[in-house]
Amino acid sequence: MTQTASLTWPLIQQARARIEGRVSITPVLTSATLDELSGLKLHFKCETFQKCGAFKARGATNAVFALSDQEARHGVATHSSGNHAAALARAARLRGIPAYIVMPDNTPKAKRDSVSRYGGQITYCAATLAAREATAREIVAATGAAFIHPYDNLMVMAGQGTAAAELLEQVPQLEAIVCPVGGGGLLSGTAVAAKAIKAAIRIIGAEPAGADDAARSFESGQLQGAAHPETIADGLRGALAARTFAEIQAHVDAIARVSEESIVQGMRRLWEVLKIVVEPSGAVPYAAVQSGYAGLEGRHVGIVLTGANLDLDQLPWSPRGAGR
Repeated sequence: MTQTASLTWPLIQQARARIEGRVSITPVLTSATLDELSGLKLHFKCETFQKCGAFKARGATNAVFALSDQEARHGVATHSSGNHAAALARAARLRGIPAYIVMPDNTPKAKRDSVSRYGGQITYCAATLAAREATAREIVAATGAAFIHPYDNLMVMAGQGTAAAELLEQVPQLEAIVCPVGGGGLLSGTAVAAKAIKAAIRIIGAEPAGADDAARSFESGQLQGAAHPETIADGLRGALAARTFAEIQAHVDAIARVSEESIVQGMRRLWEVLKIVVEPSGAVPYAAVQSGYAGLEGRHVGIVLTGANLDLDQLPWSPRGAGR
């Protein structure tokens, strides 16, 4: 699978055609209560209702079906804390090839179970990026599987960009989109797609203050390491790649940091008001706007709720989950 140097709008358009019928068109919800609390006109893109319960189904499906038969003959492999893992396992099953998944040993049980349900072959490793990468290299060497990175892959990035393209068709009056940023695949795809459709739109990334390598990179103009990310938002502990950072530098307007308290408060409010399950990572963009992120007052703002996969026995406001 040949990859061009950068993400482009045509690649995202091709991704939409490739994944059509293989992933869901997700709904957009609104709430007068949440509008009043935020001072904004909010439009929630519910990737919580996506296949596998997360936007990752878009990128993984695009990447798997973009492989040639020769490239796909030994299956696919990745390392992931959960949502990309399940999405890749599902896409591989659709194509009829094996999926080899490396997961950190602290991955939430719900995400482990999801991978198993889709037939992914799981190998656990220590909860460090170095361990994930080393284990994945061993599996690729042993199986000959095609490695599909969770975000440092143009076909994955293009697939993630289809959510923003879909959102702007559903809500053309949007003036800004806020989405989470971990490794940067979703933010890159969102920015490229949205600005191709509507050049003046503002694109804002949101990430936990305890895992703020994207904000530090954006502010310094140089790619910063993840150090030791500490956040309840397990899906956002990954570090930017050079490829995703380049797209973020070129197309993103700002990156907001949010506190752990704000993430939990935002997550709970979404559950209570929208009546939907949202995992901590998915609540981060709402937490950013609810915390009073400047410059959006009164505007139509798209919020990408990225996923709904979490351990229901470990909710952060429950006695068992609060101490995590």
